[in-house]
Amino acid sequence: MPEPKNPLPESGWMSDKIVSAAQEADFAAISNRSGVRLDGTGPYLRLHFANVYVRDQERSIRFFVDQLGFTLIADVTFASGNRWVEVAPPDGTAVLALVIPRTDWNEERFIGNSGLVTFLTEDVEGKYREWSERGVHFPIPPQSPSWGGTFCRFEDVDGNAFALAGFDDVTRQIDARRQALAEQMEIEQRAAQELEIAKQVQARLFPQRLPAISALDYAGVCVQARSVGGDYYDFLDLGPDRVALVIGDIAGKGMAAALLMANLQANLRSQCVSAMDHLEEFLGSVNRLLFQNTATSSYATLFFAEYDHRLERVRYANCGHLSGLILRRNGTLERLEPTCTVVGLFEDWKCCVSESRLDEGDLLALYTDGVTESSDSSDEEFGEVRLIEELRSHRGLPSAELANTIVQKVLHFSAPDQFDDITLIIAKRVAAQR
Repeated sequence: MPEPKNPLPESGWMSDKIVSAAQEADFAAISNRSGVRLDGTGPYLRLHFANVYVRDQERSIRFFVDQLGFTLIADVTFASGNRWVEVAPPDGTAVLALVIPRTDWNEERFIGNSGLVTFLTEDVEGKYREWSERGVHFPIPPQSPSWGGTFCRFEDVDGNAFALAGFDDVTRQIDARRQALAEQMEIEQRAAQELEIAKQVQARLFPQRLPAISALDYAGVCVQARSVGGDYYDFLDLGPDRVALVIGDIAGKGMAAALLMANLQANLRSQCVSAMDHLEEFLGSVNRLLFQNTATSSYATLFFAEYDHRLERVRYANCGHLSGLILRRNGTLERLEPTCTVVGLFEDWKCCVSESRLDEGDLLALYTDGVTESSDSSDEEFGEVRLIEELRSHRGLPSAELANTIVQKVLHFSAPDQFDDITLIIAKRVAAQR
């Protein structure tokens, strides 16, 4: 490309530094109302702003903001003393830069001669009356030529000329767009209300009480990445001194995952009594119902652990889930690896059960991948190693406090973004109450 004939001087705007900035509105939100071009095949092109040369920026701000009802978009002061001011009409469809001319560029001649800027409105007469009452000067009042439309011309405090124009088809388009926006806002509001109801309903699906188990301190926590999510945990009462600790991760996110989560929970709770003596058959039935009642691609990872205090035993089925962790009193670590595949994906599914012990002083942790796969700004994951370190460091805390502490560590690690649900169960064997 050839060198420009009049490049910006190094001492000008390109090298200046901002020392203060102010605005009265979120222009990005306002400008979004002007519409988005859906066809992205060609280069994007949109008017950014038009220069209006003025003698006194503060006086011009008062004219555009107080008399015309425009919004102050930007008011920036630079180290050199230069000031950059932008204003826009309330709908955000145009931006005017109120510019003090540079003497070294011979721009003084543009004051009062910035070039005609024309605004479209559906009510030229109404704007003419409103602005006239506010002291705006109209050298040309509204005119209606034979070929249609209505026009008038007004001036700012420096004599820069502006026009108002209106056409019947423009009015119809504006009315249609206003109606479409109102309908869209109503749809979005209704969707937000329905989502809030779904959030409240799902919150009630998590356990509201903990079955009393001798010498077992246990708790669960779930922090969803969206209003509703697909992570699941539950505590099922299996009779005296027996409880099921359940955690699952539904494939997908949002409302679809939340509905599948509710389906899985209903299947587990409705049949949990049969889990007391027939865990394999029970989970086989859960898999079958989930397979039959959901789409072919729907599935969930699931960790079902039955704790029997009388036997100090944990019988578990790890259905394609992350390994459970038992941190022994002596500091050793045992992983409860997967025993079978995910539930709901295959009709022909076989459940395998394994078992371990949970002695006094031992700690069991079950979690979803939202814990270990949460990543920081450099894409480093929280990871299992950090989780184990946190369990070791804070194992003296009560289970509920320990679970919340670790979740807060994960949230802080991945701040400001949370991309997946974070769910954690902690169960600790403690000394029996005398």
